[in-house]
Formats: sequence, structure tokens, C-alpha cells
Amino acid sequence: MNNSNNAVEVWEKAKDLIKSKVNPQTFETWFKPTKGVSIESDSLTIEVPNSFFKDWLLDHHMELIRETLKEIAGETLKLEFKYWDREGMNIPVDAIVTKPISHGLEKKYETINNLGLSALYTFDNFVVGPSNQIAYAAALAVAESPAREHNPLFIYGKVGLGKTHLMQAVVHHIAAKNRKIKIVYITSEQFTNQLINAIQHRTTDKFKERYRSVDVLLIDDVHFIAGKEATQEEFFHTFNALHLANKQIVLSSDRSPKEIRPLEERLVSRFAWGLIADIQPPNFETRVAILRKKLEREPIAVPDDVIFYIGEKIKSNIRELEGALKRVVANAVLLKQNVTLDLARIVLKDMVKEKEERITADSILEVVAKYFNVRVSDIKGRRRTKQIILPRQIAMYLVRKLTDHSLPEIGELCGGRDHTTILHGCESIETDIKKDERIRGFVNKLTLQIRGG
Repeated sequence: MNNSNNAVEVWEKAKDLIKSKVNPQTFETWFKPTKGVSIESDSLTIEVPNSFFKDWLLDHHMELIRETLKEIAGETLKLEFKYWDREGMNIPVDAIVTKPISHGLEKKYETINNLGLSALYTFDNFVVGPSNQIAYAAALAVAESPAREHNPLFIYGKVGLGKTHLMQAVVHHIAAKNRKIKIVYITSEQFTNQLINAIQHRTTDKFKERYRSVDVLLIDDVHFIAGKEATQEEFFHTFNALHLANKQIVLSSDRSPKEIRPLEERLVSRFAWGLIADIQPPNFETRVAILRKKLEREPIAVPDDVIFYIGEKIKSNIRELEGALKRVVANAVLLKQNVTLDLARIVLKDMVKEKEERITADSILEVVAKYFNVRVSDIKGRRRTKQIILPRQIAMYLVRKLTDHSLPEIGELCGGRDHTTILHGCESIETDIKKDERIRGFVNKLTLQIRGG
């Protein structure tokens, strides 16, 4: 086996089997977007969206994947990863996008910068997770083939969850593929102000020409037009003209179309002609992935315990999450010291609302026991069967990692063991985490459960 057709066939068969072994949400989120690329000797390469996907599959599903591939191929296959090929997505900030300007009917041209876009808001820099995957996939589909599907695309969600990032990523991607295409990206407030200005200066014909002659129209925060009758009237006709001409429309809002009030029913209806995709607050693992992505551009190392702390405590939106990280890094740089958990706690004390219920050793033992289908008394007991030793050592490790208990205290809590036994058990798990994907997966899953991420 050494060609792409075999790779596709093997991986699709594997996905079919995996689909029957995991819940639908897990399959849709983590397996459906992947694709077999090539098989060389005993190695299968699959394509995944980004490094977060790769890490998640390695940490949480590697054993399942390995067993499934062996069942299909009849041999143990090594798994390699490559990321989706999105050629041209990291476009230079001076890439040209045609943008009609309302100075007469002549076409003027502006750069990406002049459109008010962030060079960082690309698909490559967008961290995909269960809370935003549908919106991400829809935005990417629109960027790849404008007006072929999802027209209009309506993305909604609370402030700071990534709507504007996706909107601007669409612009960057389309501009990189076709620099002659006419794109307008604007907020609905700007649209309203320009309409008012056009009415005052009797230049409404130029205003209409500007917006009805584009190939792609993206309007951010479209909920702003609620209650503005003249703006809704003009936007209704602009929408109709573009949709009839098979031009792409992308809209974002902080609420769904039906929740925008007062908004004319005819607009609510048209917003639902395409796809409506919501973005929810990210879960713990996505928050951690976002922080790690952000750290790629920071000048200082941040240890995992600080990343987990910020990811655990800042849950509301991505903007606050990234702001918290920036604050910690900035303080460390100014104070000329390393980033530590103590520093993060001090710097973020006004942002962080500590949990009323602290993580306890007993709660950790209960979660671990339930996960491995053993009793808490078994973990605390003296039996040394293989079935008990691993849960016991992981429980010791997690109590040490997630609580303030000393080694002797952990020994007492775990059945009266001395501190050297606890230390040995913790060090053993630390070594296994580095070498054994299965153990690393156990520890990561349990940490998430205990932290409530």
C-alpha cells in the first residue's frame, strides 16, 4: 500500500468503524473533518484542520484509532499528521481587495489594511473547537466558493467569541485567491451612517451603486439596524439585488435573526434563506488551545499550570481570555521575572472569581474511581493488582497536582501511605505521561472532569 486512494479507503473504513464506537458529537467534531492522505510502508498519514485537532486525537482517541486501523489493515500502522492545505491564506497585509468608494461611480482600490482588517484574523489563526466548528466550517466553505452554498451565511453569538475573526478570515481568504473580486466589509453602524450621509447630501444613487455592485458583502453586527426603518428598507433592497445576482452575503450578530427586535419580518425571513450558525463560549480544552495559539506570538515562556489556571478561571469569552494572558505576560516582562502561577494569581485577582467549592482530595478520588470502575476503598487499600495500581498512582498524582496537600497529607488521604511511596507513584506517572499516549490521555481527561472544564 502506498498511494492516496488506498489511504482514503483505509481511513474512511476506519471512520465508519469509529463512528459506531463513539457518540455522534465526538465523531462529528473530531473525526468527520479528517481525511486520509497517503500510506507509505507501515505509516498512514491523515489530514487534520490544525495542531489542536492532532493533539486532541493523540491524547484522547489514539488507542481507539490504533485498534481500528489494525482491524482494517491487518497490521499495526503508525499514524502521521498533516494540516489542511490552505495555500495563500497567510496573505500579506497589503494584498489588494477591490472596494468601490462612493466618490462618483469610478472604482477605487484599497488595501486589506484600509478595509480595517486585522492581519491576524485568518482561518489559520482561528482555534476550532466544539463550540464554533459549524460556524468555522461554514465560513471556510463560503471563502472557498462564494455564493455556491450558505448564502446568506448568518453567524451569531455573544461578544468576544470570534465572529469578527471569522468574518475577516473570509475576506483574507477570498482576497488571496482572487484579487479582482469586489469585497465590502463593514459594520452595520457604518452602513447606517453612510446611508444617512448619502440622504443628507443627495448621493443615494452612489450609495446604492457602491453596495449593489459588489461580489461579496460582509456586514458585522447587523443587529444594529434594529428599529432603524430607513436602514432596514435600504438593506432589504440591497440584499435582494445581491442575492438575485448570486453574490455572497455574510452577516454577524450578537443574537439570532428571530431575536433581533424590532426587525422587519421580511429581513428575518431572508436571513434564514442560507445557513444560521451560532458560536458558543469555548469549553476548557478549546480555551487552553486558544491560549497556546496566542503564546506563539509572545516573547516569553508560560508554563502549563498558568495556562490551565487562566483557561479554568476565564470562561466568559475569548477577548477576556486573551486579555488575561496579555496582562500576565506584560507584568512578567515589566518585572523582569518568569511567569509563575503565583504571579498569575496576583495579576488576575480582580478578574478571577474563585470557585466557592475548592477541589478536594476526596472529590479527586471519587472521579478517578468512577472513571476506572473501581471503588475509592480499593484506591486507599493495600491490594496491588494491575487493575488497582494505575488508578491509585493517577489519583495520587492528581491530588498532588490539583490541591495544596503536602506529600505526607496525601499519604494519609490515600490509605496511610508514607510520603516516599506517594513521591514514587507521582514520579512514575510523570514519566508515563511523557512516554505513554494512553496514560497521558487518562490524565488529561480526568483533569478536565475534575476541573469541570
